[in-house]
Amino acid sequence: MSEELLINVAPMETRVALVENGVLQEVYLERSARRGIVGNIYKGKVVRVLPGMQAAFVDIGLERAGFIHASDIAPLDDEGMESRDGEVADIRALVREGQSLVVQVVKDPISSKGARLTTHLSVSARYLVYMPQTRHVGISNRIEDESERERLRELVDVASARLKEEGHTGNGGFILRTVAEGVSEEELLRDIPFLYKLWNELEQRIKSEKEPAIIYEDLPLFMRALRDLARPHTEKIRIDSREAHARAAKFSGKYAPEIAGRIEHYPGERPLFDLYGVEEEIRKALENKVTLKSGGYLIVEQTEAMSTIDVNTGAFVGHRNLEETIFKTNLEAATAIARQLRLRNLGGIIIIDFIDMQDAEHQRQVLRTLEKSLERDHAKSSITGVSELGLVEMTRKRTRESLGQVLCEACPVCEGRGTLKTPETVCYEIFREIIREARAYDSDKIMVLAGQVVIDLLLDEESANVADLEEFIARPIQFQVEPIYNQEQYDIVLV
Repeated sequence: MSEELLINVAPMETRVALVENGVLQEVYLERSARRGIVGNIYKGKVVRVLPGMQAAFVDIGLERAGFIHASDIAPLDDEGMESRDGEVADIRALVREGQSLVVQVVKDPISSKGARLTTHLSVSARYLVYMPQTRHVGISNRIEDESERERLRELVDVASARLKEEGHTGNGGFILRTVAEGVSEEELLRDIPFLYKLWNELEQRIKSEKEPAIIYEDLPLFMRALRDLARPHTEKIRIDSREAHARAAKFSGKYAPEIAGRIEHYPGERPLFDLYGVEEEIRKALENKVTLKSGGYLIVEQTEAMSTIDVNTGAFVGHRNLEETIFKTNLEAATAIARQLRLRNLGGIIIIDFIDMQDAEHQRQVLRTLEKSLERDHAKSSITGVSELGLVEMTRKRTRESLGQVLCEACPVCEGRGTLKTPETVCYEIFREIIREARAYDSDKIMVLAGQVVIDLLLDEESANVADLEEFIARPIQFQVEPIYNQEQYDIVLV
């Protein structure tokens, strides 16, 4: 499988596209005025403790206070290491209002919710994540080979012990990232002293800064992409900014030399995302309907609580029988759904309504196809299987806003409902309002201000009803088109 990273850098926005076999799979955006804060470390102040929710709100200097649950707060022992006996303590025993607290963001602010916080601090390098307050050594679940896992664990133990003998200070633990698979001891040795030094600097800032203050800010998006998204099988990394390319080359030469030769500057006149069709794919990802090659289609609906995906056969009629047609549509849909989850960055609870299958083996194959298609997803997901209602229930980790939430806002006309009242419905609302006003107030005549389509209907198909209404209220009714009014807006003016 061929994989490419496309990096589009502009003064106001940076975008990264992950393309597999020429097909867009994931998109990351970072705007200068709205940069993501996951991974940032803050020195904050507890502003409110909620015993009933086992949680607290922490002011970290943002528009909304961050939220932290008791399970994300670990008391420290005399050596500064996390100590917990297994049970989550009462939030009142862990923090108090006005207390200073060093926290890290694990989820960006989403919609009206503040950032999700934790005191389990960590800082990242190319192959390792350093956890200064724990001695645990963990390994990414994506590294499945047991012998490789054991080799990496031994490498970290040997490398960190050697560095301590040489005078490097650091007592924390590590998590080996997926990209660490197959790396040598020499490569790991480059990460460990860097992380030790970085944490020592952060400790000094924590002592000197007054809350609320930012202690550590993660790398800009295009450099995080090199660190987190570039893998051994990534064939090419194309950057359309000469300055960003120079910074990326310098960064990779120091921290990721194995990808340095794959980074290239794209100098073409045609925009990089246009060249690969990324812009068109982003546009499609904002629509509810996703067409399948067979003629079937998906309907994707996102709400605040969950996302739902409905599978339909559409124009696909198959060649053998109905069960085979349904099976083939569901198989294609499973692959398409996995891509849409990644592309749209849908998270939380996801309900998938595949077309009903009678054959249990067909159900298993469709589920297996969905699971296999999600293996390359950077976000962790869990599929519970088929429910009694024939629905597939799953969850996908949500750490940032979805593509739709980043790029779109609720329609000011329908206010996010997705539908408008028909002109006929609005006409009858106007009739009822005229009767209310006529009974409550005296006037010589009544003026109706409304949009063009509503006025046209009142003067044409509803003209007989208007005449009857004039007779009923014993006064004339006049109409005036207001070009700035939408279909649902109107005003009744007593003249």
